[in-house]
Amino acid sequence: MPTANDILSQKGFSIHTVAPTATVLEAVERMNQLRVGAVVVMNQGDFVGMFTERDVLRRVVGQRRDPATTKVSEAMTTDVISCSPTADIDEISAIMKNRRIRHLPVRDEDGEMLGLISIGDVNAIHASNQQAHLSYLNDYVYGRA
Repeated sequence: MPTANDILSQKGFSIHTVAPTATVLEAVERMNQLRVGAVVVMNQGDFVGMFTERDVLRRVVGQRRDPATTKVSEAMTTDVISCSPTADIDEISAIMKNRRIRHLPVRDEDGEMLGLISIGDVNAIHASNQQAHLSYLNDYVYGRA
Protein backbone atom coordinates (compact mmCIF):
# COMPACT_ATOMS: atom_id res chain seq x y z
CA MET A 1 0.00 0.00 0.00
CA PRO A 2 1.45 3.40 -0.97
CA THR A 3 2.72 5.68 1.79
CA ALA A 4 2.93 9.46 2.00
CA ASN A 5 6.59 9.20 1.04
CA ASP A 6 5.69 7.13 -2.05
CA ILE A 7 3.14 9.74 -3.11
CA LEU A 8 5.63 12.58 -2.64
CA SER A 9 8.27 10.61 -4.54
CA GLN A 10 5.91 10.44 -7.52
CA LYS A 11 4.59 14.01 -7.46
CA GLY A 12 7.66 15.74 -6.12
CA PHE A 13 8.68 17.23 -2.81
CA SER A 14 8.23 20.89 -3.76
CA ILE A 15 6.32 23.00 -1.27
CA HIS A 16 4.62 26.23 -2.26
CA THR A 17 4.89 28.75 0.54
CA VAL A 18 3.79 32.21 1.50
CA ALA A 19 4.83 34.45 4.39
CA PRO A 20 2.30 35.32 7.10
CA THR A 21 2.95 38.99 6.34
CA ALA A 22 1.78 38.65 2.72
CA THR A 23 -1.64 40.01 1.91
CA VAL A 24 -4.46 37.64 1.10
CA LEU A 25 -4.54 39.13 -2.39
CA GLU A 26 -0.84 38.33 -2.91
CA ALA A 27 -1.36 34.78 -1.64
CA VAL A 28 -4.39 34.22 -3.87
CA GLU A 29 -2.52 35.57 -6.90
CA ARG A 30 0.31 33.13 -6.13
CA MET A 31 -2.11 30.23 -5.71
CA ASN A 32 -3.78 31.10 -9.02
CA GLN A 33 -0.42 31.35 -10.76
CA LEU A 34 0.64 27.95 -9.38
CA ARG A 35 -2.82 26.45 -9.92
CA VAL A 36 -3.00 25.14 -6.35
CA GLY A 37 -5.70 25.32 -3.72
CA ALA A 38 -3.41 25.78 -0.73
CA VAL A 39 -0.02 27.09 0.29
CA VAL A 40 2.07 26.46 3.37
CA VAL A 41 2.61 29.50 5.58
CA MET A 42 6.25 29.75 6.66
CA ASN A 43 7.78 32.36 8.93
CA GLN A 44 11.58 32.51 8.60
CA GLY A 45 11.73 28.78 7.81
CA ASP A 46 9.24 27.72 10.48
CA PHE A 47 5.88 26.14 9.62
CA VAL A 48 3.13 28.33 11.10
CA GLY A 49 0.00 27.29 9.21
CA MET A 50 -1.85 26.66 5.98
CA PHE A 51 -3.67 29.09 3.75
CA THR A 52 -6.40 27.55 1.59
CA GLU A 53 -9.25 28.48 -0.69
CA ARG A 54 -11.60 27.70 2.18
CA ASP A 55 -9.77 30.24 4.38
CA VAL A 56 -10.39 32.88 1.71
CA LEU A 57 -14.09 32.07 1.60
CA ARG A 58 -14.66 31.86 5.35
CA ARG A 59 -12.31 34.43 6.80
CA VAL A 60 -12.07 37.01 4.06
CA VAL A 61 -15.05 36.95 1.69
CA GLY A 62 -17.47 35.67 4.34
CA GLN A 63 -16.40 38.40 6.76
CA ARG A 64 -16.30 41.07 4.05
CA ARG A 65 -12.62 41.82 4.60
CA ASP A 66 -10.44 43.53 2.02
CA PRO A 67 -8.01 40.97 0.54
CA ALA A 68 -5.60 43.75 -0.41
CA THR A 69 -5.12 44.78 3.23
CA THR A 70 -5.84 41.56 5.16
CA LYS A 71 -2.69 39.65 6.06
CA VAL A 72 -2.42 35.90 5.55
CA SER A 73 -1.72 35.58 9.30
CA GLU A 74 -5.23 36.93 9.97
CA ALA A 75 -6.95 34.39 7.72
CA MET A 76 -4.79 31.24 7.76
CA THR A 77 -5.51 27.98 9.54
CA THR A 78 -3.15 27.43 12.46
CA ASP A 79 -4.59 24.19 13.87
CA VAL A 80 -3.07 22.03 11.16
CA ILE A 81 -2.87 18.27 11.32
CA SER A 82 -0.09 16.54 9.44
CA CYS A 83 0.99 12.98 8.76
CA SER A 84 4.27 11.14 8.86
CA PRO A 85 6.04 9.98 5.69
CA THR A 86 5.16 6.38 6.64
CA ALA A 87 1.39 7.00 6.78
CA ASP A 88 -0.35 4.79 4.23
CA ILE A 89 -3.00 5.86 1.74
CA ASP A 90 -5.86 4.55 3.88
CA GLU A 91 -4.65 6.53 6.89
CA ILE A 92 -4.26 9.66 4.75
CA SER A 93 -7.75 9.20 3.29
CA ALA A 94 -9.23 8.74 6.78
CA ILE A 95 -7.57 11.91 8.08
CA MET A 96 -8.84 13.94 5.14
CA LYS A 97 -12.35 12.51 5.46
CA ASN A 98 -12.62 12.85 9.24
CA ARG A 99 -11.08 16.32 9.42
CA ARG A 100 -12.84 17.49 6.22
CA ILE A 101 -9.59 18.77 4.70
CA ARG A 102 -8.23 18.66 1.16
CA HIS A 103 -4.53 19.26 1.85
CA LEU A 104 -2.34 17.34 4.28
CA PRO A 105 1.22 18.35 5.14
CA VAL A 106 3.77 15.56 5.49
CA ARG A 107 6.28 16.18 8.28
CA ASP A 108 9.09 14.06 9.66
CA GLU A 109 9.65 13.23 13.33
CA ASP A 110 11.54 16.51 13.81
CA GLY A 111 8.61 18.51 12.42
CA GLU A 112 10.45 19.26 9.17
CA MET A 113 8.05 19.84 6.28
CA LEU A 114 8.57 17.22 3.55
CA GLY A 115 5.68 18.00 1.22
CA LEU A 116 1.96 18.40 0.80
CA ILE A 117 -0.56 15.78 -0.31
CA SER A 118 -3.83 16.93 -1.85
CA ILE A 119 -7.14 15.12 -2.17
CA GLY A 120 -6.41 15.02 -5.90
CA ASP A 121 -3.23 13.03 -5.21
CA VAL A 122 -5.21 10.60 -3.05
CA ASN A 123 -7.94 10.23 -5.67
CA ALA A 124 -5.35 9.56 -8.38
CA ILE A 125 -3.80 6.75 -6.30
CA HIS A 126 -7.23 5.23 -5.60
CA ALA A 127 -8.20 5.43 -9.29
CA SER A 128 -4.92 3.83 -10.36
CA ASN A 129 -5.30 1.03 -7.80
CA GLN A 130 -8.91 0.47 -8.86
CA GLN A 131 -7.92 0.26 -12.53
CA ALA A 132 -5.18 -2.26 -11.74
CA HIS A 133 -7.63 -4.32 -9.69
CA LEU A 134 -10.23 -4.26 -12.49
CA SER A 135 -7.61 -5.34 -15.04
CA TYR A 136 -6.56 -8.23 -12.81
CA LEU A 137 -10.19 -9.33 -12.33
CA ASN A 138 -10.84 -9.06 -16.06
CA ASP A 139 -7.80 -11.24 -16.80
CA TYR A 140 -8.92 -13.73 -14.15
CA VAL A 141 -12.48 -13.97 -15.48
CA TYR A 142 -11.30 -14.45 -19.05
CA GLY A 143 -8.55 -16.94 -18.12
CA ARG A 144 -5.54 -14.74 -18.82
CA ALA A 145 -4.28 -14.65 -15.23
